Amino acid sequence: MVRTPLTPWERHRGERLGELLRTARGERSMVDVAARAGLSAETLRKIETGRAPTPAFFTISALANTLGLSMDVLAEACVEGLGDPEAEIPLSA
Repeated sequence: MVRTPLTPWERHRGERLGELLRTARGERSMVDVAARAGLSAETLRKIETGRAPTPAFFTISALANTLGLSMDVLAEACVEGLGDPEAEIPLSA
């Protein structure tokens, strides 16, 4: 099964998610947060750097719970300021 390429909007949303999680992690180590969420540090690193822009729901749920974040607030913050998903986002954004 061939995976459909992500749109620029989807990639940008994934980068935003990574930024939010990295900020929420603060001074805590990546290894500690990942372990508490039941993930590998490599998975968390990929999410935080935007290299895994569409992580699984339960992965994000575990991270949100570990970091004390609301899923609703996290979801809204990921798309805040991105505008219409049908509109093109410049690749340099």
